[in-house]
Amino acid sequence: MKDLIATYYFRTKEGVDATYAANAIREEQTTGTWTSLSTVNDKTAYVHDLDGSVEDLVELPDGGYLTRICFPHEIFEKGNIPQYLSVIAGNLFGLGKLEAVRLLDIDLPENLCGCGPKFGIEGVRKIVGTEVSGRPHIGTIIKPKVGLNPKDTAQVAYEAALGGLDLIKDDETLTNQTFCPLFERLEAVMDALDRAKDETGKQVLYAVNVTTGGDRIVELAHKAVSAGANMLMVDVLTAGFSAIQALAEDAAINVPIHVHRTMHGALTRNPHHGIAMRPIAKLVRSAGGDQLHTGSVSGKMGSKAGEVIADNIEITKPLSYLKPVFPVSSGGLHPGKVAAEISKLGTDIILQAGGGIHGHPEGTTAGTRAMLQAAEAAVLGIPAREYSLSHPELAAALAKWGDQ
Repeated sequence: MKDLIATYYFRTKEGVDATYAANAIREEQTTGTWTSLSTVNDKTAYVHDLDGSVEDLVELPDGGYLTRICFPHEIFEKGNIPQYLSVIAGNLFGLGKLEAVRLLDIDLPENLCGCGPKFGIEGVRKIVGTEVSGRPHIGTIIKPKVGLNPKDTAQVAYEAALGGLDLIKDDETLTNQTFCPLFERLEAVMDALDRAKDETGKQVLYAVNVTTGGDRIVELAHKAVSAGANMLMVDVLTAGFSAIQALAEDAAINVPIHVHRTMHGALTRNPHHGIAMRPIAKLVRSAGGDQLHTGSVSGKMGSKAGEVIADNIEITKPLSYLKPVFPVSSGGLHPGKVAAEISKLGTDIILQAGGGIHGHPEGTTAGTRAMLQAAEAAVLGIPAREYSLSHPELAAALAKWGDQ
């Protein structure tokens, strides 16, 4: 199959026929418009090769409809994700005869895929040293998320690394502000991680946030890698899919790309309108993101467990030449929630805790150890309460936050 199929949910306004509405979506995003055209005639009838087709239409119990629309591959410019979105997620959201419409999924054919992740799950595991154990990765966000200077940021990173975690990331709002300049922060954090490695023998990744304007992100990423960065972070919806793609396609940028989805709620939260996480996740994989925040099943952000599970399956299952993306579970996690995450999401998951590490009664290092202990217990099938009897850091975390 060379063509792209997009799945939509929609509701019509009163009196509007569903078949008409589905075709209105198709026409609006391909060759049609609101009236007949003198420019489409016997001479130019070839344009109908790009009409696309409504593959099916199903009425749902809630009064809405599911439809799959096939868009001819010729209507897309290969590799141009902004243009893809202009077709599959363009003016259709403003069609006046629709009460609501949501892009639920896309089947992206191989001929329209990008380079994909450089590292993927296996590559990241090899860097960190978990390719044999296959355990879940533990990560943290520097907290407070903004406000610390480079020296104090590095101290937090050092204390977290001593606890044995795998990943430290900048917050999505921290880039290159004057209170914590990027290169001063990067140098300080990497020095701290080197000191921690001397003590623990463990390599820790630091995802430094290089999110910036499209005219500057590649240059900034080059400078960050030259300065010692071992991972880059990009906010995909604010920087754009092309930012991920530009970094992934650049051979000189030979470090994994950690992708944050900040702002996604503006698109994904309404169950009847907008864009679901699945198309976003699939496009991130195609563009070359190695890790992606996809939501948690027990955290604070209101994700639906079934959707998170299905989204994670989509970005980790075998797909042509594309390496699998390492899903990140984050938002309100603490050691007491780890078992629920692993039981639903499996072990190919990064459990990212901020307050759930730095808020530990005994500090950041103990908080990191508590998260690791909780993951160990879950993998072994031992209840966290039972495991905590011989693991004091976990016991202290459960005493503060509970095990739900």
